[in-house]
Amino acid sequence: MAGTPKILVIRFSAMGDVAMTAPILKEFTQNYPDAELLVVSRSLFKPFFSGIKNLIFHTFDPKQTHKGFAGLLKLFTELKAHKITAVADLHSNLRSKVLTTLFSLIGVKTVSVDKGRKEKKELTRKTNKILSPLELTVQRYADVFKKLGFPFTIKNTLQQVSAETPNKETLAIISEALKSAHSIANKTQKWIGVSPFAQHLQKVYPLHKMEAVVLSLAASGHHLFIFGGSAEEQEIAEGWAAKHENITSVVRKIKLDEELKLISNLDVMLSMDSSGMHLASLMNIPVVSVWGATHPYAGFLGYGQSINDAAQLDLYCRPCSVYGNVPCYRGDFACMNNLAESIVIDKVIYKLNNQKGI
Repeated sequence: MAGTPKILVIRFSAMGDVAMTAPILKEFTQNYPDAELLVVSRSLFKPFFSGIKNLIFHTFDPKQTHKGFAGLLKLFTELKAHKITAVADLHSNLRSKVLTTLFSLIGVKTVSVDKGRKEKKELTRKTNKILSPLELTVQRYADVFKKLGFPFTIKNTLQQVSAETPNKETLAIISEALKSAHSIANKTQKWIGVSPFAQHLQKVYPLHKMEAVVLSLAASGHHLFIFGGSAEEQEIAEGWAAKHENITSVVRKIKLDEELKLISNLDVMLSMDSSGMHLASLMNIPVVSVWGATHPYAGFLGYGQSINDAAQLDLYCRPCSVYGNVPCYRGDFACMNNLAESIVIDKVIYKLNNQKGI
């Protein structure tokens, strides 16, 4: 390949999946410092790629500028102007396939991620289930670059970060946004992030049980920050915050880049199998993850995270879904309803006390 490699990286959504690409792209640039990356994704996700060398972010606007097939042709024209030498399709959906086809027609090599649909179907089917760990999604992303001629071995480990007092500037920004400087003016407690929501209900720990977990941890003297996105989630989080001074809701109060700064100062994140886990992984924060209908074996465990920190029950029916978008066929949602709050609390406390400098 003559000249400087310039690789187009396609990953439009969802938030967690886009966040998972960032650590892999960072490792890619460490292994191939002379290569350039052009990432195309939604504007909201741009903060995920901040600080990655030789990376340019190109906004994908599916609702206006790049809507429909005509919009994808416009996007192709915009991207082609960057003199792309290869395309890494980390999404493999209809839109990304249109782009890869267009680039293939002009002689650019393209590789799309292998999502392992067959193995995932075997993992989630009701009968003759094959319960074994599949390739991690972050490894599947790395495999795309290998097929393009850029092999590297992913570290899949969280970087060591200091446990010093949080950055004063970060505290000032967040305190102002939250209008509650008294709660985070100084980090005198352990900070626990809680990301209790998910797109699909089958991935959500019942909220009354999560509330009990949150209140217990707050009563133990730790400070908890509740993360979320919707107005309904904001109401729930503020309801919890009103019950204890050690609970702060940041839902719809700070921007994504500010969320990432706050997350980078946490001691641990408690999250569903959702974007909260991947945002924490991006910021090198250990995660205690809670799993119901889905399972870490499907490959979506956060980058650098340990399955030992996953709170889950062994049931014959788990996992019944890859993404949590299938209703419980048993009807009792036992995977979450029978998962004791004490199990979740104990895992969080254990992680707080056994971080080995992380």
